[in-house]
Amino acid sequence: MKCEICKKKIEETFLKKVLGTYVKDEKGKKHAVCFECQKKFSNKEELLKHI
Repeated sequence: MKCEICKKKIEETFLKKVLGTYVKDEKGKKHAVCFECQKKFSNKEELLKHI
């Protein structure tokens, strides 16, 4: 799985859980975001603006 902002590969645990987060937009679509981008952009609005 790749980050929707920086396009780097998102690491997964052995149970296939993402080491990052998912962000829902206003239409309800989920976007995967890596841990580094999550630290850079602190709130949901900033993350959605960069997707």
